[in-house]
This record gives sequence, structure tokens and C-alpha cells, in this order.
Amino acid sequence: MEKFGNCWMVVFEPQTAEDERLSDFLEYFFEVVCVNYVGDKLQYVGYISKRLDENHLNEAAKIRNIALPKYEQKFLPAENWLKKNVIKFPPLETEDFYIYGTHESVVPENDKLKLMIYAATAFGSGQHKTTQLCLKLLAYLYHNGTRVKNILDMGCGSGILALAACKIWDDANALAADIDDEAVAVALGNAKNNNLENQIHVLQSNGFENSKITESAPYQLIFANILARPLIDMAANLCNSLEKKGFAILSGFIEEQLSWIQNEYELHGMKILKILNDENWYAILLEKTK
Repeated sequence: MEKFGNCWMVVFEPQTAEDERLSDFLEYFFEVVCVNYVGDKLQYVGYISKRLDENHLNEAAKIRNIALPKYEQKFLPAENWLKKNVIKFPPLETEDFYIYGTHESVVPENDKLKLMIYAATAFGSGQHKTTQLCLKLLAYLYHNGTRVKNILDMGCGSGILALAACKIWDDANALAADIDDEAVAVALGNAKNNNLENQIHVLQSNGFENSKITESAPYQLIFANILARPLIDMAANLCNSLEKKGFAILSGFIEEQLSWIQNEYELHGMKILKILNDENWYAILLEKTK
């Protein structure tokens, strides 16, 4: 993890109270959003891998009737900024997992499966609602007796979903892919830190373009926790990469986009088995029926 790319950090004016609509909008717009506490106020900080298109930001906020606070954009040069901007997130405990950051010095003794995550700007720690929804659907599959051995985590970020799946099915193997070479480096590190480097292979790919993804198909389970548009664009490739009776867990979209996602995937032989939501964020579990 010696070389990393540039990043832009957008720092918003501190707010007197949490604004859920603003927070949801920023999480939708930016790759990662963090919250800093400035005295008795909170401050949203957005990270994006390319220069912010301010016209796009303001127009998107206007359409959603969001009043944006004043903000400043700062450039973070390629000087291993991941290590300088690690997210010190609180531990997350689910039905099956205890997920904690590399900054934690004490890990409680319990019967949960432990995952240690190095989470830095642009990558998931498990704190985002969509990741938690995916983990719940993974647990749902497992506790209903499903066994899978060949997994794809598309747009893997930190690799948290591939890590969780290989923890819960200790004989499974996962291919984790991301367009961002920094995400690939972080996911590789997380696999090693969790002693899963023999089960998880990580590679860089723009969607399904890397030939190794199709060569490793068919998969029994595919995760794609990204956004609505890329989920639509990759629907055919994703479904063709699943074996019959295989499963897909998709997230990263809001209620208004649910029917759009559902209709597209049904065209490719998928059936929705379960829908979960946390406020306006949605995740779906699908099965390939033909």
C-alpha cells in the first residue's frame, strides 16, 4: 500500500443538528461521507476521487429540495492519503459478526465472527446502511441453510462483503473486484489481516471487463453494493455470471429506483426473494430462476 491516487475532500459548514435528508443526499452523491464534531456542532465531510462538479452537486440538491450548507473543496495529493484519513468508526455488531477497525485496541470475547477492517476514504467499513442491509441478507441466506462456494463481490470497496461471506462459509472462495486500484489494495490488506488471503482473490476491473471474472464464473452468490445506474448497466453480465438457482444481493439504491432495478433483473431471469430497507436505502435478494 505504498502508492495511492488523488482525492478531493469537500468540507461542509458545521451544522447545529443532524439533518437526515442532507446526510442521505451526501451519502448518495459522494463516495464516502464522514461526520466530524466541532464543539457542539457536527460537520459533514465528503470524499470523491475526481474534482467535484459543483454545478452537478447544486442541481442535484435543488431537484431534491436540499439546502446545501456552505462548503470548501480541498485537494489531497497522492501521498498515501489513505493512511492519513483512516475512518475511526465505532464497532458494528450484527447477528453473526463483530466488525471493528484497525484502530481498536480491545476486542471483546464473544461468539461473533470477527472482522477487522482498515476503512479509509472511498471504502466501506460496514457503517453505511446499504452494507448493513447486505450483511442482513447474507445472514438470511446462511440461516436458511444455503451453502455457497464460489462468490463474486462486484465493486468490493474494502472487501467487507467478500470477507463476511468467507467467514460465514469457511470453505468458500470469493473474487472481489473494484474499479479503484486503491480499493483493491485496501481489500487485499483486509483479506490478509483476517487470514482470508487464501480464500479471497482481489482484482481491478471496470464492472465485468476483466476476463478473470467471466473465467471464474458461474458464481453461486454475487454481491453488488453500488448505485442504481451501474446495477442496471451490468444486469445482463451479472445474471449471465450466476449459475441457475444462484443468488444475487444488490444494494446502493433508494425507494424510487427499486422498481427500475426489479424490472431490469426480472428481464434477465431473476426473482426477488426478499427486500430490506433502512429509511430510504434498499437492498434485495434475488434468485436466478432460468
